[in-house]
Amino acid sequence: MMRRAESPRQEVLTWADVDALIDQLLPQMVGAFDSLVMITRGGIIPGGLIAEALDIKHILTAAVEFPAEDAPRLLAWPTFLQFPEEELTRGRRVLVVDDVWTHGRHIMTVRGRVEASGARVETAVLHYKPTASLFPHHKPTYFAAVTDAYIVYPWEMDRRLRPSRMMAPV
Repeated sequence: MMRRAESPRQEVLTWADVDALIDQLLPQMVGAFDSLVMITRGGIIPGGLIAEALDIKHILTAAVEFPAEDAPRLLAWPTFLQFPEEELTRGRRVLVVDDVWTHGRHIMTVRGRVEASGARVETAVLHYKPTASLFPHHKPTYFAAVTDAYIVYPWEMDRRLRPSRMMAPV
Protein backbone atom coordinates (compact mmCIF):
# COMPACT_ATOMS: atom_id res chain seq x y z
CA MET A 1 0.00 0.00 0.00
CA MET A 2 1.43 3.39 -1.04
CA ARG A 3 1.46 6.22 1.43
CA ARG A 4 0.49 9.60 0.13
CA ALA A 5 3.31 12.11 0.42
CA GLU A 6 2.77 14.63 3.16
CA SER A 7 1.97 18.15 2.07
CA PRO A 8 4.83 20.53 2.63
CA ARG A 9 4.63 22.99 5.46
CA GLN A 10 3.08 26.25 4.27
CA GLU A 11 4.10 29.77 5.29
CA VAL A 12 1.81 32.67 4.48
CA LEU A 13 3.82 35.89 4.51
CA THR A 14 2.69 39.44 5.21
CA TRP A 15 4.05 42.59 3.61
CA ALA A 16 6.00 43.20 6.84
CA ASP A 17 7.61 39.75 6.42
CA VAL A 18 8.66 40.65 2.86
CA ASP A 19 10.07 43.96 4.09
CA ALA A 20 12.14 42.09 6.69
CA LEU A 21 13.44 39.68 4.01
CA ILE A 22 14.49 42.60 1.80
CA ASP A 23 16.28 44.06 4.84
CA GLN A 24 18.18 40.74 5.10
CA LEU A 25 19.19 40.85 1.42
CA LEU A 26 20.35 44.43 1.01
CA PRO A 27 23.41 44.37 3.32
CA GLN A 28 24.74 41.33 1.41
CA MET A 29 24.96 43.32 -1.84
CA VAL A 30 28.16 45.35 -2.16
CA GLY A 31 28.83 47.77 -4.98
CA ALA A 32 26.61 49.14 -7.70
CA PHE A 33 24.61 47.14 -10.22
CA ASP A 34 24.18 48.50 -13.73
CA SER A 35 20.90 46.68 -14.37
CA LEU A 36 18.34 44.48 -12.66
CA VAL A 37 16.40 41.71 -14.41
CA MET A 38 13.16 40.71 -12.69
CA ILE A 39 11.83 37.25 -13.49
CA THR A 40 8.08 37.41 -13.98
CA ARG A 41 5.87 37.07 -12.13
CA GLY A 42 7.34 36.30 -8.72
CA GLY A 43 10.39 38.52 -9.09
CA ILE A 44 8.50 41.70 -9.93
CA ILE A 45 7.79 42.82 -6.35
CA PRO A 46 11.15 41.90 -4.76
CA GLY A 47 12.96 43.21 -7.85
CA GLY A 48 11.17 46.54 -7.62
CA LEU A 49 11.89 46.84 -3.90
CA ILE A 50 15.58 46.03 -4.40
CA ALA A 51 15.88 48.39 -7.38
CA GLU A 52 14.36 51.23 -5.37
CA ALA A 53 16.56 50.58 -2.32
CA LEU A 54 19.77 50.30 -4.38
CA ASP A 55 18.82 53.08 -6.82
CA ILE A 56 19.12 50.80 -9.86
CA LYS A 57 17.75 52.71 -12.85
CA HIS A 58 17.82 50.07 -15.60
CA ILE A 59 15.04 47.62 -14.76
CA LEU A 60 14.42 44.77 -17.20
CA THR A 61 12.08 41.77 -17.21
CA ALA A 62 12.41 38.17 -18.28
CA ALA A 63 9.54 35.72 -18.67
CA VAL A 64 10.38 32.03 -19.07
CA GLU A 65 7.99 29.13 -19.42
CA PHE A 66 8.74 25.42 -19.13
CA PRO A 67 6.56 22.56 -20.39
CA ALA A 68 3.97 21.00 -18.10
CA GLU A 69 5.10 19.31 -14.90
CA ASP A 70 4.88 15.83 -16.44
CA ALA A 71 7.79 16.63 -18.80
CA PRO A 72 11.28 15.59 -17.63
CA ARG A 73 12.59 18.52 -15.58
CA LEU A 74 16.18 18.52 -16.77
CA LEU A 75 15.35 17.84 -20.41
CA ALA A 76 12.61 20.46 -20.75
CA TRP A 77 13.44 23.23 -23.21
CA PRO A 78 12.33 26.70 -22.01
CA THR A 79 10.30 29.19 -24.00
CA PHE A 80 11.32 32.81 -23.52
CA LEU A 81 8.11 34.82 -23.57
CA GLN A 82 9.94 38.07 -22.90
CA PHE A 83 13.65 38.84 -22.61
CA PRO A 84 15.84 41.95 -22.71
CA GLU A 85 17.92 42.61 -25.80
CA GLU A 86 21.59 41.64 -25.43
CA GLU A 87 22.82 45.21 -25.81
CA LEU A 88 20.94 46.13 -22.60
CA THR A 89 23.02 43.69 -20.50
CA ARG A 90 26.31 43.25 -22.40
CA GLY A 91 29.32 44.21 -20.28
CA ARG A 92 27.19 45.21 -17.29
CA ARG A 93 26.95 43.99 -13.73
CA VAL A 94 23.42 42.57 -13.65
CA LEU A 95 21.33 41.40 -10.71
CA VAL A 96 18.74 38.75 -11.62
CA VAL A 97 15.89 38.60 -9.06
CA ASP A 98 13.13 36.09 -8.36
CA ASP A 99 11.01 35.42 -5.28
CA VAL A 100 12.05 31.83 -4.60
CA TRP A 101 14.64 29.33 -5.82
CA THR A 102 12.81 26.02 -5.62
CA HIS A 103 14.12 23.90 -8.48
CA GLY A 104 16.28 26.73 -9.83
CA ARG A 105 15.23 26.24 -13.46
CA HIS A 106 13.89 29.74 -14.08
CA ILE A 107 16.68 31.72 -12.46
CA MET A 108 19.46 29.51 -13.85
CA THR A 109 17.97 29.74 -17.35
CA VAL A 110 17.74 33.54 -17.16
CA ARG A 111 21.20 33.76 -15.58
CA GLY A 112 22.70 31.67 -18.39
CA ARG A 113 21.15 33.73 -21.14
CA VAL A 114 22.19 37.04 -19.52
CA GLU A 115 25.75 35.69 -19.03
CA ALA A 116 25.81 34.69 -22.70
CA SER A 117 25.36 38.38 -23.55
CA GLY A 118 28.65 39.13 -21.80
CA ALA A 119 27.20 40.38 -18.50
CA ARG A 120 28.57 39.76 -15.02
CA VAL A 121 25.54 38.16 -13.35
CA GLU A 122 24.58 37.77 -9.70
CA THR A 123 21.30 36.32 -8.46
CA ALA A 124 19.00 37.16 -5.56
CA VAL A 125 15.92 35.48 -4.10
CA LEU A 126 13.91 35.90 -0.95
CA HIS A 127 13.81 32.14 -0.27
CA TYR A 128 16.23 29.39 -1.21
CA LYS A 129 15.18 25.72 -1.09
CA PRO A 130 18.42 23.73 -1.44
CA THR A 131 16.75 20.35 -0.92
CA ALA A 132 14.49 20.89 -3.96
CA SER A 133 17.14 22.41 -6.24
CA LEU A 134 17.98 20.65 -9.50
CA PHE A 135 21.36 22.44 -9.43
CA PRO A 136 23.24 21.04 -6.43
CA HIS A 137 26.48 22.83 -7.35
CA HIS A 138 24.82 26.24 -7.66
CA LYS A 139 22.91 28.51 -5.33
CA PRO A 140 21.73 32.11 -5.43
CA THR A 141 24.41 34.74 -4.87
CA TYR A 142 22.12 36.39 -2.31
CA PHE A 143 19.19 34.95 -0.39
CA ALA A 144 17.33 36.07 2.71
CA ALA A 145 16.12 32.72 4.06
CA VAL A 146 16.56 28.98 3.60
CA THR A 147 13.37 26.94 3.79
CA ASP A 148 11.61 23.77 2.75
CA ALA A 149 8.14 25.30 3.21
CA TYR A 150 5.68 26.21 0.51
CA ILE A 151 5.73 30.02 0.60
CA VAL A 152 2.65 32.13 -0.11
CA TYR A 153 3.69 35.73 -0.75
CA PRO A 154 1.23 38.57 -0.13
CA TRP A 155 1.02 39.32 -3.86
CA GLU A 156 -0.18 35.76 -4.52
CA MET A 157 -3.41 36.04 -2.57
CA ASP A 158 -6.38 35.12 -4.73
CA ARG A 159 -8.13 38.45 -5.23
CA ARG A 160 -11.03 36.80 -7.08
CA LEU A 161 -12.18 35.37 -3.76
CA ARG A 162 -12.19 38.75 -2.00
CA PRO A 163 -14.51 41.65 -2.72
CA SER A 164 -13.04 44.40 -4.87
CA ARG A 165 -12.21 47.73 -3.28
CA MET A 166 -13.08 49.58 -6.44
CA MET A 167 -16.12 51.76 -6.21
CA ALA A 168 -18.90 51.47 -8.73
CA PRO A 169 -19.28 54.46 -11.05
CA VAL A 170 -21.90 56.95 -9.98
